[in-house]
Amino acid sequence: MSNTQTPDLQYNDGTVSKAITSFSVKALLCDKSRYLVPMYQRNYAWGEGEINQLIQDVLDYQQNKPNQTYYIGTLVVFERDDGYFEVIDGQQRFTTLTLLAFALKRLSSANKSTVDMGWYNAPNLNFESRQKSSVTFDRLFHRDSIKYLITDEYNQDLINGYTLLEKGLLALGDKLEVFCKYLFKNVEIARVSVPKDTDLNHYFEVMNNRGEQLEKHEVVKARLMSVLNEINDSDEREQSIQLLGKVWNAAANMERYVQYGFSPEERHIIFGKEDWGQFTPTCYADLAASIGDATTQISEHTQTISLTLNEILAKPPQSSSSADITLTPERFNSVINFSNFLLHVLSILNKGVLTNKIIALDDKRLLEQFDAYLKDNSNDKVNAVKEFVFALLKCKYLFDQYILKREFSDGKDKWSLKRLHFYNRDSQSYINTFNDNNELESEDGFEGNNRQILMLLSALHVSTPTLVYKHWLNGALFHLFNMDEITPRLYLQKLEHLARQFVYGRFLSESPSDYYQMIYKNESYSAFDLSNQQAMGRLHYGVIENNLVFNYLDYLLWCDGLQKKKDDVITQFEFTFRSSVEHFYPQHPLDGHRMLADADLHLFGNLCLISHSKNSKLSNLQPTAKRDHFKAAIADKSIDTLKLYEMIKLMNTASEWTEAQIAEHEQSMLTVFVNDSKRN
Repeated sequence: MSNTQTPDLQYNDGTVSKAITSFSVKALLCDKSRYLVPMYQRNYAWGEGEINQLIQDVLDYQQNKPNQTYYIGTLVVFERDDGYFEVIDGQQRFTTLTLLAFALKRLSSANKSTVDMGWYNAPNLNFESRQKSSVTFDRLFHRDSIKYLITDEYNQDLINGYTLLEKGLLALGDKLEVFCKYLFKNVEIARVSVPKDTDLNHYFEVMNNRGEQLEKHEVVKARLMSVLNEINDSDEREQSIQLLGKVWNAAANMERYVQYGFSPEERHIIFGKEDWGQFTPTCYADLAASIGDATTQISEHTQTISLTLNEILAKPPQSSSSADITLTPERFNSVINFSNFLLHVLSILNKGVLTNKIIALDDKRLLEQFDAYLKDNSNDKVNAVKEFVFALLKCKYLFDQYILKREFSDGKDKWSLKRLHFYNRDSQSYINTFNDNNELESEDGFEGNNRQILMLLSALHVSTPTLVYKHWLNGALFHLFNMDEITPRLYLQKLEHLARQFVYGRFLSESPSDYYQMIYKNESYSAFDLSNQQAMGRLHYGVIENNLVFNYLDYLLWCDGLQKKKDDVITQFEFTFRSSVEHFYPQHPLDGHRMLADADLHLFGNLCLISHSKNSKLSNLQPTAKRDHFKAAIADKSIDTLKLYEMIKLMNTASEWTEAQIAEHEQSMLTVFVNDSKRN
């Protein structure tokens, strides 16, 4: 264990404090100081995305820089008169690290882990005036069975965080021990103590209103501009720098369609005359020429306007048609942020590799990856920057037109797949990207090309809720970038092939492929084989690598239901972020109901996805009670997942849910996988 201190700071009242102390994770968890989450702090709120990202961040550094220190962030504290350190900032991370220690203690005691946790004797973090949270911490530390904690007496957010951590640690498999060794020794957190005379109310006001720090992507932009600044020809240098700035600013707003980053004249030239839904440049030179042509048009138009002073006074200027550059309402939410998007563009441009290493789709390594790009192109950095500028604009256009977004309009929010369309100078709007028979599909329709592509995209997205490592997005954009003509049939074919690669080539394969091989080398997959016990074992509870296994199955069930057109519950189904794997027959049944053997209980036929909140409420109930809970939703043509719907229908037919129904349902679902995996 280790911690490193900076020089002491002396405050105005003469007191001295160790302002910043750097702790290893092990040292922090063993620190003799007592930490308290004050009552004014929000409740623990980390979910699957944040927890998985924390584990992945540490794993990445352990694998890529095993001998270097990884700084996990800061812990801002205020030392109270009673000796406690009040946690001002960083409580979510500190709480998660404590829960992680609890999980490792339990796994070690159950012989599911060889990690030595004998050094961890008690938590040093507690909660002020939150008895439920404090009791939950105590019960988790003393390794009470989780089934007894799924009640209103305990903090279910902490229970969920603990469960997700245990699941994430188990998923590391044989990497767990070296992961933990690196975590406790090489991962550090900086404890920052604020002066004792700090006005905490003012401190929080400053924290909540502080200016934005310089972001990594702005540093990247500056580095690329510095390369262009080396161009000898002054005209070319100025044009190139201006074009980089224009494209960068247009692409950086992920909530706004890229066309609105340009003037109307530029839109007509770059994105199709009186269309705005095309991408006409074929290379950087074309793009530069297009911008030059638009500038010329604007200049010529300006020169033809000559009004006398009386004419100007008699007819006040009207709103410019370019006003929509800033006034267009931002009604879409993006599935990714700009920093991570830049890495997707870089990866696509370089076919997934830089300096003989696979590009990591994680913005923690943004600067490192762009440094590698410029190093790989050290003989012609200027051209490399120009190629990236063109790729950035093209990828943002493709992203806006062909990748789903969350749309907020008319008081509703829903998944959408839309493109920007120009009708006339006073009328532009968003329409479905793909239209059947050259006619507009119904905005709320449940059929058609646009709907099917949207369903598969949403299935892929909700299976990877984090901003980093969105391999499905990388694959989709890579295929779009390299298509000569994007048609709905071809795009859907590429997306379905990508989903099959992930499901059958990785998640359900005895020899899982990596994403680089699947996306950039088009590595094939074998048909799903029910006789392959190793592959079948990857469908059991606790070892399913990714929820796409469930969501892609739901997509296939939806496609089948759409063809039959008999059941509105199926045709109107939509994907949402339901991440809890539920046992339909419970692991811990209440009221004296019989226990199922693990061999039956953990089968894929007894598993489905539901929301975390429903998992907490329904977890220990019998299948009949769970069915009754969903009756109202089904009557309203809604259901959490289609696999769950199939389970309920089978139970209604058999009037029970036993080992026989589990086996029957599993065979039915596996047959869907087998048949689909044989498609080209």
